[in-house]
Amino acid sequence: MSASPLYGAVEAGGTKMVCAIGSAEHGSIERARIPTTDPDETIQSIIAFFRTAIAARGSIEALGIASFGPLDLDRTSISYGAVTTTPKTGWRGTNLPRQLGEALGVPAGINTDVNAAALAEARAGAAQGRDAVAYVTVGTGIGVGLISGGRMVQGLGHPEAGHLRLQRHPAHRDFQGVCPYHGDCLEGLASGPAIETAWGGSLDTLPKGHPAWDMEAHYLAHLCAALILTTAPEHIVLGGGVMSQHRLFSDIRSKTLALLGGYAAAWTPDAAAVRITPPGCAEPSGLVGAYLIAEQMRLRR
Repeated sequence: MSASPLYGAVEAGGTKMVCAIGSAEHGSIERARIPTTDPDETIQSIIAFFRTAIAARGSIEALGIASFGPLDLDRTSISYGAVTTTPKTGWRGTNLPRQLGEALGVPAGINTDVNAAALAEARAGAAQGRDAVAYVTVGTGIGVGLISGGRMVQGLGHPEAGHLRLQRHPAHRDFQGVCPYHGDCLEGLASGPAIETAWGGSLDTLPKGHPAWDMEAHYLAHLCAALILTTAPEHIVLGGGVMSQHRLFSDIRSKTLALLGGYAAAWTPDAAAVRITPPGCAEPSGLVGAYLIAEQMRLRR
C-alpha cells in the first residue's frame, strides 16, 4: 500500500461527512465520520482529520469530494464547486473543493454524490465493466447519478431526476409531498422523510402488507422505466437507506417491466434480475467515487 499513491476522499452528506485517505483500488486506511453542522465548524473538522491522517500516513496526491447538491459544476464559472440551491440554506455558496484544497495544498475536485457513486459502481461495483449506468439513492432525498460512455454526466447542471413528477400512487391521492421546492415530485413522495410523514414510520417499522411498500415500489419502478426510456442504462443500481429493505427489489423489477410493456426488448425478466440491483462496492459507493474523482484531479495536473 505504501508504494501506491494516497488520495483524500470526502463523501459529503446532509447529516454526515465521511472522510478518508486511501485509494479506490486498495480501500481506506484512515476513515472518520463527522457530523454535518454549520459549514465553518464542519470544514474545520474535515481539515483537522486530514492533517492528522496525513501526518500519520503520508501525503495525499489529490482530494475528491462526492457531495450533496445541487452543485455548480461549470468549470468556467467563478463559483465552480459551490453548493447552490440546497434546502440546507446555511450551506448555499459553500465551496468545498476550494476551501479544502487550499487548506491542504492539493488539487481538489467535486461532483455529486450520486454521479460519484455511479462511477464507482461502474468501475468497481455491481455494474463493473458497463459504460452506461444509473445510480439512484433513496434516503433523506432521492438523487440520480448517470454514467454515459464511462463518464459522469453533467452539462448545464447535473442530473436531478429525483425531482421528476411521476404518476401518483392511488394511496397517495391526498398527500401533498415534502419537497420544499416541488411538493409532490419523486423525492417529495418517496424519500425516507416522505414515507415517515405520510405513514408515521419508516418502511422497516411498517408491516409487509402496508400500502407504503407497494407505493414505494410503484414510484421507483416509474423512475427506473423513465431512466431506461431516456438514458438507456445497461445497469441501474438502487442504494440509500430506504433500499436497505431488499424485498423491494422484486416488486420494483416486475413493476418496471409492466410499465415498459415489452417496448424495451432488452429488458426481459432475466435481464432485470441482474441489471436492477443493490450496490456492489466494498466501501460506500460515494466514497469510492470520491477516490476516483481525486485520481482524475491528479491526472489533470
